[in-house]
Amino acid sequence: MKNGYFQVVCGSNGTALKVFAPKDGGAAVSTKEVMEYLNRFGIKYDLHLLNKGVQDALSSQVGEYFFALNADPSLEIRESYQLFVSQDRMLVTARFYAPSVKGERMSLQEFVRDLSLKNIKFGIRTQELTDFFTNPEYCTNIIVAKGEPPRHGQDARIEYYFETDLSAKPTLLEDGSVDFFHLNTVSHCKQGEVLAKLFPEDPGDYGRSVYDEKIKPRDVKRETLKFGRNITLSEDRRVITSDVSGHVTLVDGKVFVSDVLEVENVDNATGNIEYDGSVTVHGNVCSNFSIKAKGNIEVRGVVEGAYLEADGNIVIARGMNGMSKGSLKAGGNVIAKYIENAKVAAKGYVSTESILHSEVMAGTEIQVSGRKGFITGGRVCATNLIQVRTLGSPMGADTIVEVGADPQVKIRFQQLQKLMVENKKIIDSVQPVLASFAQKLSQGVKLKPDQVKYFQELLTTQKAKQQEQEDCMKEMQSLQAILDESANARVEVTGEVFGGTRICIADVSMVVKNSMNYCKFIKSQGDVKMVAL
Repeated sequence: MKNGYFQVVCGSNGTALKVFAPKDGGAAVSTKEVMEYLNRFGIKYDLHLLNKGVQDALSSQVGEYFFALNADPSLEIRESYQLFVSQDRMLVTARFYAPSVKGERMSLQEFVRDLSLKNIKFGIRTQELTDFFTNPEYCTNIIVAKGEPPRHGQDARIEYYFETDLSAKPTLLEDGSVDFFHLNTVSHCKQGEVLAKLFPEDPGDYGRSVYDEKIKPRDVKRETLKFGRNITLSEDRRVITSDVSGHVTLVDGKVFVSDVLEVENVDNATGNIEYDGSVTVHGNVCSNFSIKAKGNIEVRGVVEGAYLEADGNIVIARGMNGMSKGSLKAGGNVIAKYIENAKVAAKGYVSTESILHSEVMAGTEIQVSGRKGFITGGRVCATNLIQVRTLGSPMGADTIVEVGADPQVKIRFQQLQKLMVENKKIIDSVQPVLASFAQKLSQGVKLKPDQVKYFQELLTTQKAKQQEQEDCMKEMQSLQAILDESANARVEVTGEVFGGTRICIADVSMVVKNSMNYCKFIKSQGDVKMVAL
């Protein structure tokens, strides 16, 4: 395949044009390209006659077609070219034009010297250029230089060799009770056991543009192993192992190993407890005492009006009567036989047999199961699901249940969408101006100081808005995950819901008027709807 091309015929009696037909499906000569060439060299022509001559050449069956342009004498024209540099400065193409019939050809050395004068110094395709100057193909785009793109590296990563997602739920037994004792809420470890390995980042390699500029690969994320006591870090700082036999937890990216602190009761004999690992209480936690643990808290008796805070899970085998002053706060899940007159906040789920006159909040769901399985009085909130056997009270105790994402999440998501649209308008308006400046610089045009300052200001604005777009996108993705999770938020009642109970889903609510059985509450068409289970 070979494109068609044209050649000027110069002489003392006038100037003519010779048009060569394409071969093997190549592109034909265009009138526009011929006009641009003639204008570039100041050759006079009649537009109507030129267009007719080119069209006649294309429609003719001969390989060469000749027609006059003007009657003015003209000088011979040397072989010439046009150069095109891609916007990313990674590719240079040239389009060569034949010399006049008796005109001189350009040499390879002369062309390479021209490239050097234009600061094009890297990735010159010597073989392609040698082939062209040996066997020229005119009116054809030829790659004459090609940059080397950067090799992007990889982020560092950490592999953990223990269970990091301890989300086991209590088992519902055949008799309808819940087994709160056999739970997989602790990840055990042995002395000398490898807990985690760090695989360092790969920074990648710089690329080079055709102007021999360094092109930085994308930034990669670095990681370090974070850990507490009872852990040894290897000399190369890439492996951590346990110093003791006990249990291991991952809290906010930090590995903790501890043998469990065990006490009989939390009372006057122990005082308040604050511990880096997990705490097991074989008896009870008395009023006005507190337990704070970096791991899990397990109480095998009852909890009275006390304060328990754990970065992991809280498990209370015999339940909690908070006496209107007790409080539980868990970074993981809360599991208790019953919750009465207490405040409970869990980032994970809450599982219990009954909730009475309490304020309970869960990051995912609340399961109130077992033989009783009731929520009576107080306020109970979860992001995705509240599942209960009996909801409300025939005595009319004020009971509020809420599910769904905070309405502020949706408002923030919409704000970010609007901000991204505005930023895109600014970026789109700046890019053509920057491209124009870049082209002038590549052509060696000397800019005035105020132009340089304006260019730098625009470049700073572009980078700032692009970074802001990336930040907005990351935040929107995290908010979208919250919205997606809460899209199917619901309240399920497997037994009876009593009149007077308030059901809230996201930003809408309803008060149940009459008692209902085996039903589900969902958000539909902007209202809370009750449907059958």
